[in-house]
Amino acid sequence: MALRRTVFFCLLCLLMLVHGSRRRHARCPASCTCSKDNALCANTGSIPRSFPPDVISLSFVKSGFTEIPKESFIHTPALHLLLFTANVFDSINEDAFLGLPHLEYLFIENNQIKSISPYAFRGLKSLIHLSLAYNNLETLPKDLFKGMEALTKVDLRGNLFSCDCKLKWLVDWMFHTNATVDEIYCNGPEAYQGKKINDLEAQSFDCITTDFPLLKSLEFQSISVEAFEFGGDQFVVFAQPFIGRCNFMEWDHVQMEFRNFDNITSTSSVICKPLVIDNQLFIIVAQLFGGSHIFKRDVSANKFIKIQDIDILKIRKPNDVEIFHVDGESFFIIADSSKAGSTTIYKWNGNGFYSHQSLHPWHRDTDVEYLDISGKPHLILSSSSQRPVIYQWSKSTKQFERRTDIPEMEDVYAVKHFTVKSELYICLTRFIGDSKVMKWDGSMFSEIQTMASRGSMVFQPFSIANWQYAILGSDYAFTRVYRWDAKKRQFIQFQELNIQAPRAFSLVFIDNREFLLGSSFKGQTRIYEHLVLDLSS
Repeated sequence: MALRRTVFFCLLCLLMLVHGSRRRHARCPASCTCSKDNALCANTGSIPRSFPPDVISLSFVKSGFTEIPKESFIHTPALHLLLFTANVFDSINEDAFLGLPHLEYLFIENNQIKSISPYAFRGLKSLIHLSLAYNNLETLPKDLFKGMEALTKVDLRGNLFSCDCKLKWLVDWMFHTNATVDEIYCNGPEAYQGKKINDLEAQSFDCITTDFPLLKSLEFQSISVEAFEFGGDQFVVFAQPFIGRCNFMEWDHVQMEFRNFDNITSTSSVICKPLVIDNQLFIIVAQLFGGSHIFKRDVSANKFIKIQDIDILKIRKPNDVEIFHVDGESFFIIADSSKAGSTTIYKWNGNGFYSHQSLHPWHRDTDVEYLDISGKPHLILSSSSQRPVIYQWSKSTKQFERRTDIPEMEDVYAVKHFTVKSELYICLTRFIGDSKVMKWDGSMFSEIQTMASRGSMVFQPFSIANWQYAILGSDYAFTRVYRWDAKKRQFIQFQELNIQAPRAFSLVFIDNREFLLGSSFKGQTRIYEHLVLDLSS
């Protein structure tokens, strides 16, 4: 009998515990009103963690919580509808709605949302209707709706969308989705103001840009830099006049960086110009003192050997060296900036280099540029004593003959050329006054753009893939990088580089990467890497 009473008492306690548990589990939060399958929460300071198990519809109105945290509804997996309206929260966190496998309707309207995590709606695979209307949203994170394949209706009305690259993904998504999206409009920028986003095309957004971040600083000064290939390897050589050497560096394909390779001892070298002829590497070492020389790489001995001196009576103060090829023959020209010297062309004869032609004596030339004008070889000599002079190659005499000069362009330190869609342009560097961009019109060069450039000794154009650039250095300010605008047909400044007193830049393309090397006369030599950036990512 006692045993029966004990068993009965235990069963009674168990029933009371179960009943009590059900009563506690079914309790409606104090700040909410619950009916059979609905719950309405108003003016609540936080999102309650539990609701009666039969609730499938939950609404929050004029609540005071500031965010929807992660896994806010993990304990209410039966929800089919969730509504937020006229609340003050400004952020929706990652996995905010995780654990709602049956949710079909989500309304987030008339709030003041500033940020939504890209993964805020992760796991809502059953959602068919989503409204983010009237939240003053300016953008949406990329791929916000990823994985929500059941969506049939999306309402984004009443927001202040900025139709820039950050919204490109939405335009593309709207084009490909099967869901119905109500008409929405751009609030900016000015070019898109008032346009219907539903009608935009992803291709209309120009979101690809570039950048030249600093990759490495080299602890030495230099006055010129040249990149070249030899024996299947990539090299660069720097002229270092203060310590008297040509410093060679080689690209390391394993460490993915430039490493020291070799050097040529010199006296105040200003240019170390590489020239490869018939698989032979020559280095023209132009010096301010002690004459200039030509070295050859002895592959078997693994060193550079001097093979020739350059006539010191003609080349007294070299300032630039240019390599070119005409009619299958190899030449180089040295611009001489002394009062008594003469800019001279040298030609390879199979055994060495000999003087081929002297140009422009006693004019203190500072730069020489080889270029093709109307299918014919030309040289442009820049001089501190007169305007840039244009020479044209004569097939009959096999020499360059003076053709004309560039009018009204005194004090030009250097001229460098570039082409855009077969049209020829030149950049003219001036240390005092404005630098210029000019275009060849078929008979002469005409000015198309002016750049303020006090203290500039380099205005160098170059191209990478489809981008045309120009770098304008300065001894007194940041170096400016310009990019060519095809519509405006001129350069637009888009970046500044911090390099002291730059004198030359050179490009290196290696291992699917692009590097820009800059020599510095007063500071560290710089290596920048060219990066392509997608602003819509």
